[in-house]
Amino acid sequence: MKDPTSPATSNASSAVWPPIAVPGQGLPRNRERTEQQHDSAGATADASTGVPNRNTLDTQSAEASTPAIVPDSADDAAPDAPEATDGGSTAGAGTALLDDLRTAIGRYVVLPSDEALTAVTLWVAASHIQPGLQHAPRLAVVGPTKGCGKSRLLDVLYETVHQPMMTVNTSPAVVFRVIGKNPPTLLVDEADTIFGPKVGDKEDLRGLLNAGHQRNRPAWRISGPEHKPTAFPTFAMAALAGIGDLPDTIMDRAIVIRMQKRKPGERITPFRSRYSVPALHTLRDRLANWLVPLRGTVAGAVPKMPVEDRAADTWEPLVIVADLAGGHWPARARAACLAMTRNEVVQDEQTTLKTRLLRDIRRVFDQEGGREALRSQDLLAVLIQDAEAPWAEYGTKGLNAYHLANLLRDFGISPANQRFENGRQAKAYARNQFVDAWARYCPAAASVPTAEITARPAQGRPPAPPSGTLPTGPPGGPAGPRTTR
Repeated sequence: MKDPTSPATSNASSAVWPPIAVPGQGLPRNRERTEQQHDSAGATADASTGVPNRNTLDTQSAEASTPAIVPDSADDAAPDAPEATDGGSTAGAGTALLDDLRTAIGRYVVLPSDEALTAVTLWVAASHIQPGLQHAPRLAVVGPTKGCGKSRLLDVLYETVHQPMMTVNTSPAVVFRVIGKNPPTLLVDEADTIFGPKVGDKEDLRGLLNAGHQRNRPAWRISGPEHKPTAFPTFAMAALAGIGDLPDTIMDRAIVIRMQKRKPGERITPFRSRYSVPALHTLRDRLANWLVPLRGTVAGAVPKMPVEDRAADTWEPLVIVADLAGGHWPARARAACLAMTRNEVVQDEQTTLKTRLLRDIRRVFDQEGGREALRSQDLLAVLIQDAEAPWAEYGTKGLNAYHLANLLRDFGISPANQRFENGRQAKAYARNQFVDAWARYCPAAASVPTAEITARPAQGRPPAPPSGTLPTGPPGGPAGPRTTR
């Protein structure tokens, strides 16, 4: 017996499709006014599922003000919102289809920024033309803790991408054998359990994911009873979700979505297979009907890119899709490309700076003859004296105790009261606090003899420190401290 409450069996005129979740904010608080906006615009029902199409108003109103923000009143929405079509290769149909997809993704997960929602939307669409692409961008969905929506985003991707292959753990041999001329879209959840520091050697899988970013990078293996050298294709789009950053070589080939845990006031639509999957499958089929016939066309496409080198390779498929769609999507895609690429440059600078700090502190402990703890002020004094380090010019007046604690916080290191000579207490850092971080982030850093350190002359001026305060938040989202693993 059919469920009378299901959108697939209920009266289309009475069913209400929930509004889009605003990046960084969640669902609008005033649900009643939002539903009135949808009712005033009118609803269209999909022929195959009966689910009302409420996406067009959300998208048009977003264009009238801030992208993806539901207007405060029906008057703020753009008039004459176009009806979404069931496919086709026209620019208008592509624009409406991407708008619908963007709205659907935003219902089930709060992404860190408007640019991130745009990037995920285009990445999903690009999966349907990957046989015609030269590069297969990775989607790195990372967050500092559990409960940030990473797995939920993969659920939505699974129902909308081309030929999904979901796994929480896999081997290179399996992936080699499922990738062919029409490759699947790899979806890897809990990627931190694959590439974490305690899982052993996974270089084969990392090499496969790195090679698969570009076409014609096969992996050669001995195969079959005759032990013949065999070339296995590696080219396939992949989304990887996990706690903490993935290996640098994968992040460098990925569009990075830095998820954050939802605040108490942020709401999303519950993901329920009975209600959600049919509508998402309809979008997936519309994407295939529109984009699969264009695979031959995109093979020769050379879009104008706002970035260069590997960043251009990674974002090119998304920009190609945006150009095919037309309308506001070409400008929106390039704006997202610039904002998210710049954000990752800042993240890399912060990571490099923090790793340099770990190495310098290790050197100070070695220089101090194996002392088990150092006062914060003593540690700072030695760091600032190094003419080749950036610490003397860090910030406005040089590295201080607050800066030091802030830079070390992401590694789980903080100062504590220690008792020194004459029974006096002072804030200090213990050597054993750094052992794990040294092993993870600078394992190759060898202890330098004290005599070599004191005899080394200062050469030139110290490197320029970062200017101002480096942002830690995603583009378009709030900045704030971020903890990572």
